[in-house]
Amino acid sequence: MQDKMSIWSLILEASLLVQLVMLVLVLASFLSWVMIFQRRAVLQRARKSFAAFEERFWSGTDLGHLFREVSQNPNPDNGAENIFRAGLKEFTRLTQSGNADPDVVMNGVQRSMRVAFSREEEKLEKHLPFLATVGSTSPYIGLFGTVWGIMNSFRGLANVHQATLAAVAPGIAEALIATAIGLFAAIPAVIAYNRFSAQSEALMSNYETFADEFSSILYRRVHVL
Repeated sequence: MQDKMSIWSLILEASLLVQLVMLVLVLASFLSWVMIFQRRAVLQRARKSFAAFEERFWSGTDLGHLFREVSQNPNPDNGAENIFRAGLKEFTRLTQSGNADPDVVMNGVQRSMRVAFSREEEKLEKHLPFLATVGSTSPYIGLFGTVWGIMNSFRGLANVHQATLAAVAPGIAEALIATAIGLFAAIPAVIAYNRFSAQSEALMSNYETFADEFSSILYRRVHVL
């Protein structure tokens, strides 16, 4: 009896639909953990590269020299560097085109930096919708498997002359495993989504502040031309 009530035995003896529900939840949990580790690494690299670039930017180095350095060895994980490169590239193009009207130049620069900003936002928020979906739907998918398993258990009681706890317990236990797996998939996904969303918003706020400060520098420079 104890062997039949083991977790593995209950999974193997579950109905086909409940087993499919369990398989979907295990797959969702595996994929969410892969994305959790991947997002964690991406955000760590983004924070470190932003701090390093900001230190170089405010060290007093010439912006043209810094632009050549980052263009020769670009860092795709450095959002501030990508925004800086897009802004200064457009600034140089517009000021050398012969039309150095300050408003036209600054509008073009800010437009280029907004495009780069949007691309960085997409990078930071990549896979977060999947984590949100796993976190919100896994408990319901597991609950569906549980309800189906319990329904089968009570349907099986119709063929039993004497309903006892021993007769219905295995069916209910195997059904509840689906809910347990659903929670196992959902809880880490929800925690990771909330954490990564907060970190992404903090980084985007830093990028936005950097873009505003860089725009101020270019605004002063274009009025000197």
